[in-house]
Amino acid sequence: MSPDDRRNLPRPSNLFDSLPARLPDELFTTLIQSPHVRIERIVSQAHTSPEGFWYDQPQHEWVLLIRGAATLRFEEGLVELRSGDSLLIKAHRKHRVESTSQDQPTIWLAVYYDEAAAND
Repeated sequence: MSPDDRRNLPRPSNLFDSLPARLPDELFTTLIQSPHVRIERIVSQAHTSPEGFWYDQPQHEWVLLIRGAATLRFEEGLVELRSGDSLLIKAHRKHRVESTSQDQPTIWLAVYYDEAAAND
């Protein structure tokens, strides 16, 4: 393979790169976005949703917990997530982040999509 061919190869990225040492707020990084789909990396460390705040999103959200642990609150109760767990949260399903790991960054991969993307 010539050097010119190598320059045209796609370059990998790593979800564990560029993790800040301190996180005063959760870090949201959009990785891919189109009209019907958005994929984000979310980094949390001991973060929770503000008191009284509930997410009520117009899109469906599928989350994969890559590293760490988290607890989400739904109106019906708590859901515990650990590394490798995934969860589908339907559009307008109210939820909040009750807790995330304190001793290490919690890394999420979140895929937001609408019905048009689900039917493609």
